[in-house]
Amino acid sequence: MSGIKLFVGLGNPGDKYETTRHNAGFWWIDQLAASSNSKLAPDAKCYGIAGKLAPIPDAWLLKPMTFMNASGKAVAALINYYKITPSQILVIHDELDLGPGTVKLKKGGGHGGHNGLKDIAAALGTNDFWRLRLGIGHPGDRNEVVNYVLRSATKDEQAAINQCVDDSLHVVPQLLNGEFEVAMLKLHTKK
Repeated sequence: MSGIKLFVGLGNPGDKYETTRHNAGFWWIDQLAASSNSKLAPDAKCYGIAGKLAPIPDAWLLKPMTFMNASGKAVAALINYYKITPSQILVIHDELDLGPGTVKLKKGGGHGGHNGLKDIAAALGTNDFWRLRLGIGHPGDRNEVVNYVLRSATKDEQAAINQCVDDSLHVVPQLLNGEFEVAMLKLHTKK
């Protein structure tokens, strides 16, 4: 089984959104880049900030700079250029249905109203890609969701989200090797 060749963190570009819950995917990519000494830089051909995952020659990191609702444009551009299949993609995103500090790995499924996932599935013509769902919690009222995801987490929520980002980085070797069951077991088993 082939492992992950593209790690895509979802978020919105710009200082205005940097600390908002919707940018949890960007935080994950930034943390992986820092811990692996990977260099990220603006890349016009893939509409984002991208770079190789050091020291892996054929694995990429991507933060689309298209805004959440157009994330698929960046993902499609990069995978078409580097000949990466949808099943070799891991999309890291904020997840309303999981509490802060909870992280889940899954393949395929619906978008659950997440516009970034919806746009990627439309651009790829399939839902058959991996997702790393970083829990941010739910405001309790669906009419408040947009405001909620575009606001900063509380101090306690942020600490829990940061911890789940750190914890989930430990399964990157398994993800690269295609050992998805092992990665899920590590992630989903509470210590």
